[in-house]
Amino acid sequence: MKKFSVLFFLSLMVFSACLVTDVNSQELPSPVRMGSGSMTFDTVPGWGLRPDGNSAIGPCHGGVVVDEAGNIYTSANAGVFVFSPEGSVVQSYLGGDYTNLHDIEIRKEGDQEFIYGARNQAAEGIKFNAHSGEVVLKLPLPEEAGLGKVKFSPTAITVAANGDIFLSNGYATNHIFKFDKNGKYLMHFGKKGNGMEEFNTAHGMTLDTRYEPARLLICDRNHQPKGRLLHYSLEGEFIGEVVTGLGMPTSVAVQGDYVSVPDLHGRLVVLNKSNTIVAVLGHNPDPAKGRNYNIPQDQWIEGIFSGTHGSYWDADGNLYVQDWNVSGRLMKLVRVR
Repeated sequence: MKKFSVLFFLSLMVFSACLVTDVNSQELPSPVRMGSGSMTFDTVPGWGLRPDGNSAIGPCHGGVVVDEAGNIYTSANAGVFVFSPEGSVVQSYLGGDYTNLHDIEIRKEGDQEFIYGARNQAAEGIKFNAHSGEVVLKLPLPEEAGLGKVKFSPTAITVAANGDIFLSNGYATNHIFKFDKNGKYLMHFGKKGNGMEEFNTAHGMTLDTRYEPARLLICDRNHQPKGRLLHYSLEGEFIGEVVTGLGMPTSVAVQGDYVSVPDLHGRLVVLNKSNTIVAVLGHNPDPAKGRNYNIPQDQWIEGIFSGTHGSYWDADGNLYVQDWNVSGRLMKLVRVR
């Protein structure tokens, strides 16, 4: 009887262990493969979540960048969160100047790295040290522009090689302001409209280093009939329409000859140097779930995006993607070699 009891107990332990393993295996979905050709990616289920399984960042409407060490910075309503490549939070800058950064860029200057941000709700651009958090520059609406008391709601920011800063007033007048590296106003260009050389929400922007000389790549998100990308010179001269029919392009990130373009409807497209779509990632087939902020974490679907807003590449060609989302969704897509 004693021997039977021991064997029964051991069997129960094995069964329980298998049961726990099975339950845990069901907590996270399997990776999802997406894309095509050299732009094929696997999702990393659970990446960036806290140990309790909940989002680490909370409600978000921001961007993503990666520093030289491979750490991932993402901006959320509460502030800026820094993740290791494995998905753990290693630093955070919360409250005050770090809240509601709608778009962020990162640049190395000397031996330091700096985050540039567009704070739409705070009506300013900002620059701070990526590793200490020290704020070194703020960019309010420049009086020298002579626009009077217009609404200032910046949506995008980028930086040229010489340090000149470009800040888009995308949620208001749609002017793009140019400052020198010290924050001195230099000029502005663009205006709101739906014409060829106008912006119907200049929402995202980056330096397009695929070309020589580099130029501005700007998301004209609400252009009708469908969103598009435009090229402008660093002197504010219109170069041309790059590609159209992109839905609602929210931001752009360049690596080598490729550009990642999140579409708010719930997908991300990858363009090559000829600006042809070579991959579509995370496409959401449900019109009610795309362009939708209010998708709680318990309704997230692995490999399906909802309000795709920010993206960035790491040195290995992996992508980090942020949804515009009430619970705070940040995803890692591993490039399949």
